[in-house]
Amino acid sequence: MESMKDYEKELERSFRTIGEGDIISGTVIAVSEEEVMLDLNYYTQGIIKAENLSNDPDFLITEQVKIGDQIEATVIRKDDGNGNIELSRKEANDVLAWEKLQEMLEQETIVSVRIKESVPSGVVTYLEGIRAFIPASQICSDYVEDTDAWIGKQIDVKVITVDKDKTKLVLSGKAVAREREEEARNYRISMLVPGTVMEGTIEQIKPYGAFVSLDNGISGLVHISQICQKRISSPNEVVKEGQKVKVKILNTNDNKVSLSMKALEEEMIDTEEVEEVEEYISNETAGTSLGDLLAKFKL
Repeated sequence: MESMKDYEKELERSFRTIGEGDIISGTVIAVSEEEVMLDLNYYTQGIIKAENLSNDPDFLITEQVKIGDQIEATVIRKDDGNGNIELSRKEANDVLAWEKLQEMLEQETIVSVRIKESVPSGVVTYLEGIRAFIPASQICSDYVEDTDAWIGKQIDVKVITVDKDKTKLVLSGKAVAREREEEARNYRISMLVPGTVMEGTIEQIKPYGAFVSLDNGISGLVHISQICQKRISSPNEVVKEGQKVKVKILNTNDNKVSLSMKALEEEMIDTEEVEEVEEYISNETAGTSLGDLLAKFKL
């Protein structure tokens, strides 16, 4: 049940003073191709004409504005001639959007945008109604040569530059892509089990060891001390780039994969020694005495 205080609050809102230039908030109650109507909790309603909704040339009212949405807009006329307050979301956006964009920058917020056009050295999109630039080097993980191919694509980005005074907004898809690649890599590493034997290819040789690209796309390091049993001064003495090798996973500490080729050599030697002993014993007859067996060893 509504109380008298509730009615008093409604009356206060209905008769509050609204002036041109004020930024006010309202709830969308009707949407058409030409305009959006807002409930302002006032004695009259607010109207935002299509041309005053967004700076985005591809903005579609019926797709991007829904009944129930909350919209902030600037009062441009207290009476549009039909008794409604005429508002501009674009004008309010020029004030409020930069504050939101600054928050996105500080909080490293990830947002989705659609690329609108290709320009020299990058592409253009819109975020919070503000025209934004994405350099070719920031569209994805790698540098993009053909920026035209990205027109119409939806990508996730972060805000990396906000300058209201210069109306400069720069976004980066690369920052998001690199983060997700790192997350995917760390997940694959977490699935590796120490002690597992895998195949890989020597992709790079350094003075301190060799980097091996494993079959699952992860790279690991075989330290020079883990390449073979003998002491070597350079990995090049034993391996070369492009060589296929088998390695044993030692550990995955700090998301770094440590590998060993020497461990496999040691296991092979141990196995051969066991096989030799088993073969030696199996060749003895069932009647061989303890004395005969001991006689074969020089004490």
